[in-house]
Amino acid sequence: MAPKQDKAAAKEAARARKQASRERRQQIFEAFRMQRREDKALVPWMLVALLGVAAVVFGLGWIWGLQWVFLPVGLAFGALAAVIVFGRRVQRNVYAKAEGQPGAAAWALENMKGRWRVTTAVAATTQLDTVHRVIGRPGVVLVAEGSAHRTKALLAQEKKRISRLVGDTPIYDVMVGNEQGQVPLSKLQSHLARLPRNITGAQMDSLENRLAALRSKGVGMPKGPLPQGAKMRSVQRAIRRR
Repeated sequence: MAPKQDKAAAKEAARARKQASRERRQQIFEAFRMQRREDKALVPWMLVALLGVAAVVFGLGWIWGLQWVFLPVGLAFGALAAVIVFGRRVQRNVYAKAEGQPGAAAWALENMKGRWRVTTAVAATTQLDTVHRVIGRPGVVLVAEGSAHRTKALLAQEKKRISRLVGDTPIYDVMVGNEQGQVPLSKLQSHLARLPRNITGAQMDSLENRLAALRSKGVGMPKGPLPQGAKMRSVQRAIRRR
C-alpha cells in the first residue's frame, strides 16, 4: 500500500512542478509582450546580446581550432545575455513608472534581496511624505520619500526617537529623489547593499526586538506605489486621524 501512495505522491508532485513551470513561462511571456509594446528597442538589444556573445565565443574557438565545439556554448551564453538584457530593461521600465509615486520607496525596500528587516511608514505627513525604517548588517537605515524640506524634519525626529534604543548602532538616513545628495529610486537597493557591514545577524535580531514596540506607531501606507492620478483624500484623512 505504501509504495502505491508514494507513487501517487510522486505523480502529484511532478504534476505540480509542471503546472508551476507552465505558469512561470506564461508570466515571462506576458512580461515580454508588455515590455515589447512599450520598448521598441528591446528585441534589437536582445539580438545584439545573443549574436554578440555567440560571435565572441565562436571567435575564441576559431583561434584554437574548436569553433564548432564552441558554437553551442556561445549560443547558450548569448541566450543568457539576452535574458539579462530583458530583465534589466523590464526593471528599468518598472522603476520609471514608479518614480515619484507615494509608496514607491517602500515597494523597492520590500522587494530587496537578503536579510533586511523593513518597517514601512514609521513616520509620515498628511501630504504622504514618509520615512521607512530598515534594519540590516549596516545597522539602522531611515529612508525618506516625498518633499525634501518636509521629510528632513521627519528624519530628524525619527532618528532622535530610535537613538535611545539602538545605542552605538550606526543610523543612516537616505532621501529618495533625483536632486543633489539624494538617491534615485532605481539605485536605492544597490545603495543600501553597498553600505558597510557594522553588526551581526544576532545584533539585527536584538535591534528588531527593541524597536518592535515602535511599530504600532507607524502611520501605515498602501502596499506598493499608488496608481498615477489616484485620489488620496481617504489616505490623508487616515493619517490625520492617527
